Amino acid sequence: MKIKGKKYRTIWYENNVVKIIDQTKLPHHFIIKDLKTIKDAVKAIKTMEVRGAPLIGGAAAYGIVLAIQENKNLDFIKKSSEELVNSRPTAINLQWAVHRMNNKLSFVKSDELLDVALKEAKLICDEDVKFCENIGFNGLKIIEEIYNKNNKTVNILTHCNAGWLATIDWGTATSPIYQAHKKGIPIHVWVDETRPRNQGANLTSFELNEEGIPNTIITDNTGGILMQRGEVDMCIVGTDRTLSTGDVCNKIGTYLKALAAHDNNVPFYVALPSSTIDWETKDYNKIPIEERNSEELSHIEGKDDKNNIKKVLIYPENSKSMNLAFDITPAKYVTGLITEKGVCEASTNGLKPVSYTHLTLPTSDLV
Repeated sequence: MKIKGKKYRTIWYENNVVKIIDQTKLPHHFIIKDLKTIKDAVKAIKTMEVRGAPLIGGAAAYGIVLAIQENKNLDFIKKSSEELVNSRPTAINLQWAVHRMNNKLSFVKSDELLDVALKEAKLICDEDVKFCENIGFNGLKIIEEIYNKNNKTVNILTHCNAGWLATIDWGTATSPIYQAHKKGIPIHVWVDETRPRNQGANLTSFELNEEGIPNTIITDNTGGILMQRGEVDMCIVGTDRTLSTGDVCNKIGTYLKALAAHDNNVPFYVALPSSTIDWETKDYNKIPIEERNSEELSHIEGKDDKNNIKKVLIYPENSKSMNLAFDITPAKYVTGLITEKGVCEASTNGLKPVSYTHLTLPTSDLV
């Protein structure tokens, strides 16, 4: 997609360096950052310079490339792989990409490791672009149906950022929105600000603005009353891990949106590539839920009247806080899953046709 009229991907490889858009600086500053070492890649994932399940997967794949550039010793590559997997525990694409890379590298000669790794990392990213574009085509059909029925602007509510900034391009939840906009269907998006890091306000609204799509930022607790008023036609969110049972793990607050949608008969869709499906875990209580630094809650960052970026304390100094990053939406509250292969029911039977050639972990001498 585009920033200031120029087309970008969120991550790419150039002159032995991995290039990323530093998302911690958006929306106020657009900075392209170089990742030169495996430590750079791990830090970028941990600090959310790159974030969103598909993009984290792409970053991990290129992280393996950087590790090989540093040292082709298998023990070093294995240690680097473990560091990547442990950098953020909830998003399944991270594990998926690392294990896919390591399986591809199994039994490859030392002098061929870098070339094979680079090709596989690029393939992972190229696949994600195509998958997300297809998610858009499949979700477009749902938006078209709503528009043809009501013949007025389609109001869509989304949570967090499941846009192109969370993937390699197109996004998951936003891809159907972009396709509908391209087709001339009038769209308006309600954007949850998504505390504590405000990915909705900072990233989703930013990228929708760049594409000329009308949107309105709302507090995280506004969605319910908008649904009661009939001002939301559908919800589309992304996911960091969806089980083969159809249960969805996504940004904290997603579950409450699904409950409100269910209570008000508003369709609630989850958009995802098949690489985000966890085919092994059956019990959503076993999904590791990341708990992040409480400072993300107690402090907020913004631009002052002199265009300086500042972080300020907004809580009482002695107050404690808990910062869980994700929650679980049971499959029964999900209207459907929008994947690259079509729209399916959020259930084991519904997901059978979507089955990706997934890896049982681990299978190689690396990880």
